[in-house]
Amino acid sequence: MTSPTDDSSLRMHHLWSLREDMAVGWDEQGRTLVLSGPQGTERVEDPVPAVAEALRRMELGPVLLANLVQPDGDAERGLDTSTVILSTLGEISHVVIRTLSLEDLRGPVLSVVPVGRTARFTVVRLPARHRVRLRAAVTITVRGNVFLIQGRALGHRVEIHRPEAMWVVSLLAWPMTPDAMVEVLPLPAELTLMILGYLAGAGMTVTVR
Repeated sequence: MTSPTDDSSLRMHHLWSLREDMAVGWDEQGRTLVLSGPQGTERVEDPVPAVAEALRRMELGPVLLANLVQPDGDAERGLDTSTVILSTLGEISHVVIRTLSLEDLRGPVLSVVPVGRTARFTVVRLPARHRVRLRAAVTITVRGNVFLIQGRALGHRVEIHRPEAMWVVSLLAWPMTPDAMVEVLPLPAELTLMILGYLAGAGMTVTVR
């Protein structure tokens, strides 16, 4: 684990990658991208160049989608590049890893990894004054330098890479509001809330009335 974050390195990045066990290649006709892995095969028919490039780079590791977006989109099809990429990734979200990182060269904060074919992920903005806690069924284990948070019935697991995220997780052992967490933790408010948003989006939290 690395040292805590200071305000000067707050700029957050939302990164996308494919599961490490996925391989990307073209079919025999060269018109369809085939994504193969233990969970099965996915086919992306006749992808625009930006989609093909995004998937190729995501196979190699986390990428910032903004770096792949072409300002003019796909002029021949009248499409906006970012919309097309996000639409495609939404269709194959059960093989897409979402990672929160900071611009401080210390590595990712946490990653949300799909573990089932029905997995769908969206960052959730939790109400500031609603109490939340960790879902009772989740477990926390350690693999090397990474904390793993997972539950048998959940479609994702969360990999905690840095102490900032683990601090947030530790407070979720008891019902607590996001506002209270922001007050207690020595982290920028935006980072605390974003970590919570990733955890909630992965199904790791529940609201307590």
